[in-house]
This record gives sequence, C-alpha cells and structure tokens, in this order.
Amino acid sequence: MKLKYFSILMGAMIAFQASAQKALPVQISHDASKQKATITVNGKPFTEFNYPDSLEKPFLYPIVASNGKTITRGFPLNPQPNDPVDHPHHIGLWMNYESVNGLDFWNNSFAIAADKKSHYGWIRTSKIGSIQSGTKGQLSYEANWHNQAKTVLLKEATSFEFSGTENQRVIDRITTLTAQETVLFADIKDGFLGLRVAHELELPILESKKYTDASGIVTVVKATKDSSVTGNYLASNGKQGDAVWATRADWCMLYGKQGADSTSIVMIDHPSNPGYPTYWHARNYGLFAANPLGQKIFSNGKESLNLTLEKGQSVSFKYRIVIATGKTRLSNEQIQTQQKQFQQVK
Repeated sequence: MKLKYFSILMGAMIAFQASAQKALPVQISHDASKQKATITVNGKPFTEFNYPDSLEKPFLYPIVASNGKTITRGFPLNPQPNDPVDHPHHIGLWMNYESVNGLDFWNNSFAIAADKKSHYGWIRTSKIGSIQSGTKGQLSYEANWHNQAKTVLLKEATSFEFSGTENQRVIDRITTLTAQETVLFADIKDGFLGLRVAHELELPILESKKYTDASGIVTVVKATKDSSVTGNYLASNGKQGDAVWATRADWCMLYGKQGADSTSIVMIDHPSNPGYPTYWHARNYGLFAANPLGQKIFSNGKESLNLTLEKGQSVSFKYRIVIATGKTRLSNEQIQTQQKQFQQVK
C-alpha cells in the first residue's frame, strides 16, 4: 500500500514539474508607427522592443517576470515610487559601449548638453527583420552605430529569441557588429550588455558614492534609505555582492525579493564571445552589466584587449538572460542547466 501511494506521489511530482517547465506560447506584435514590438507569453506582458528615433539606442523595456512584477527601473521613461534618478542613460536592457573610436555610446542621453553631443555616439534602428510567434518568439533588426553627423562606424544585426514557462522567462540575444571603417573598442569601464533593475533588486548601499565616467562627468549615487531593497549578486566564480564587480565568471545572478516572491535574474556568457569569460560590471545601485571589452580597467592593467575591427570585419556576441520567480532563488544547478543548453547555441 505504501509503495502504491509513493508511486502516485512521484507521478504527481513528475507531472507537476513537466507542467511547470512546459513551453508557453509567445506572441510578438509590431507597431511600426510607434517604433516598438510587444512580446507576450501566454497572453501576459513580457517586454517591448523599443527603437524610437528620439532616443539614443534601441532597448527592451519594460521587462516583466512571470508573476507580473516589473524587474526594470521605471526612470526615466516611467518613474516609479523610490526610483533613483541617477544615470538617465540606463534604460531596460541594452547593448552599447563607452569608447568606439573615441565616441561614447554608453552615456548618451537627454542629460548631455547640446554643445557636448559631438563626443557621443547614437544607435539608430534601420530595419526590422523577421518576426515569428510560437513556442519561441523571434525578432531581428538592423541598426547603425554612428556619430552626430550620421557617419556610420558599425552596422549591427541582432536577433532575439524569447521563451517562457510558468515561472520563467528567457531572452537570448545574438548581435553581430560589422565595421564600416577601422574601429577600436578601447578598454574602458562602461559597457557592454547592460540592465538597470527595479529598486527592490538593488543591493543595499551603506553610504553615498560618486562615480566618474570617461568624460569626467560625476554621478552621485545615494545611500539606501528604505527596507524594500534586498538584492544580492552571486557569480559562477563564487563571488557575492559587491565583490562580483571586476571579476570574471561564466554567469552572474542578481536575486532579491519583490513582494512575497524571490526574483532571480541570470546573465550567461557564451564560450564563443570575445573575452570569455566576461568581466562583470555589476554595481550595487542596480546596474547589472557584462563587459568583456574593458579588460585593462577591470584587471588594473594586468590584461588588455583593445578589440580592433578592420573595415569589413565582424564580431559576434551571444548572451542569455533568465528571469525566474518563486519562493527561493534559482539554484546553481538550475543555472548550470541553462548554461549547458545555451552553450549549444551556434
């Protein structure tokens, strides 16, 4: 009799796990007039791909977890209570860099004075390619990285793959950059794949601090004043919290409480990427970024990359972002399963 009940229990557990892991339908709708595509999973909001000419880069924003919690900061597009208002160029999930032939693509925003704009680059989407809905949603686009005179330095071709299960959302991004002239990505701090997270997912900041970018602009990040901030970093190298910054790791997770649930956000590097395993530009104030190109900065001069592309040469980058919700954070074993799956992506 006990064996019978055990078999029933095991069968129920297997059925539950299979249900929880079942791929849900992804729908992508494109509104060219609003310059955005909307991605839903099983009818629920997931994210939007935004590419307005009025802003300095394309990005995914907002990003919503399976339980309906928004994991991205609202400011500057849709400020939320307690949102910090530092770094207005941090919007959703994006990819760019602080020094491309000396142009700063990373820090460009409405906060840059008109007489300084010539020092900053712009990424404009030139074409929306294939869009496909299904158990996995797919969207591709092309863009130009150019200066203020619209001279193109790099042509970008990016494809996204979106998927989801009952308690998980996944974004795969593959980006290829092709040089239109000789291009130098000088080793520098601010880059490359960036995510600015919701206030609750920041790490508690014990004291206010000043951060200075390559142009000498100082940003003050204030100490945490409320108890809703619960974030923490954990990397595959075993580092945690602030110690993750400027270390190499195959993957890095930011996790914290949003309401009653734990939210886990994992970025996974791909072995084919330049500079693998990447350095993590992971700040306590909510900037979560993978920067494989800033090796001289992060290693205190012990390494350097200075990635250079001659005219016509290309370089590709692949990343997976996993967003999971539940009573506890994702386990290392669950992340490693995602990592092994992603390593098969060609």
